[in-house]
Amino acid sequence: MSPRHTPYWPSFHGSQKATKKKDSPQTPSAKLGLSSEEKQAEALRYIAHYPSEIVDKIKLKLGGQSLHKHLLAKYPEAHEFNSNKLLRAYTNEIKAKYMRSSERLNKVCFDDKLHLVHHALGTQSFISLAHGGRLKARRELRVSSLFKQCPEPLLRMIVVHELAHLKEKDHNQAFYRLCVHMEPSYHQLEFDARLYLIQQELFGPLYG
Repeated sequence: MSPRHTPYWPSFHGSQKATKKKDSPQTPSAKLGLSSEEKQAEALRYIAHYPSEIVDKIKLKLGGQSLHKHLLAKYPEAHEFNSNKLLRAYTNEIKAKYMRSSERLNKVCFDDKLHLVHHALGTQSFISLAHGGRLKARRELRVSSLFKQCPEPLLRMIVVHELAHLKEKDHNQAFYRLCVHMEPSYHQLEFDARLYLIQQELFGPLYG
């Protein structure tokens, strides 16, 4: 399954200087005052670029409040890589298997603000740090904390996506070929990750 055009949440990546930034004044907040229909329409932005017949099927699941059953049937358990240490080991294992020659990751972590500030589920960034009058480069990979308690295949999809950006900055054919090389079910998992986000936004956590 592949989308028709650029998705709602591309990953946020690129070079940047390590400066402390204030939260954007446009940071999304809880959608207070919206009707249930408006909330559903807002949540469906995650799959708006998919064919209308697919979107209509998801609307039916939402109307019947069966989306969570659909997800739990496919993914009955959440992953156990719920600390930065475990996430780093998990990420480096995938990197060592498929991208051994790529740049070393100095930091791998979950990020509580990533989704809100950058409209992204993961980032990989090249950061220049001033240290003793010299610039020191660091490569970081961050995963939104929304995926701290998600199915392992969905976490893998996010990690694979960000690792692919170590080699391919743009979402082009070469990028997606690399994603599929690392995870053959990449496109289906991306779609399921979007359903997971819809479920979480409208009804709360899927597990626990």
